Amino acid sequence: MENLNDRKYVSRLIYAVLTERKNVREAISLFPETKDKSIECAYHALVHYAADEDLRYRNFEYREEQDDYLEFIAQTLAAGKSLPRNIIADYEPYYKGVARKWSDGAKGFWKEFLRFINL
Repeated sequence: MENLNDRKYVSRLIYAVLTERKNVREAISLFPETKDKSIECAYHALVHYAADEDLRYRNFEYREEQDDYLEFIAQTLAAGKSLPRNIIADYEPYYKGVARKWSDGAKGFWKEFLRFINL
């Protein structure tokens, strides 16, 4: 039951980002602590979304594709379902849980962000 509620909550956070009611940093700071691979995948998909901001600005087709992808993740989680295995597998190398608390505030956020995009 906890995973179901957490999945629905994360779905609402993703929709808040897609509708620009929250920025990515706000949304991921509100993610629940979890071992649910679907929620961890959604977290990393949002971090990736933020990392691609410049590309999204320059490439309309890429932006649409990425928005559709996040919407699919949100719809799946809203239904309480697990994400498909292939999507989870794509993000699994980056999993170290949901890093929503950063020891150095904004500096810690950017350190985690740069680690995620392998810089």
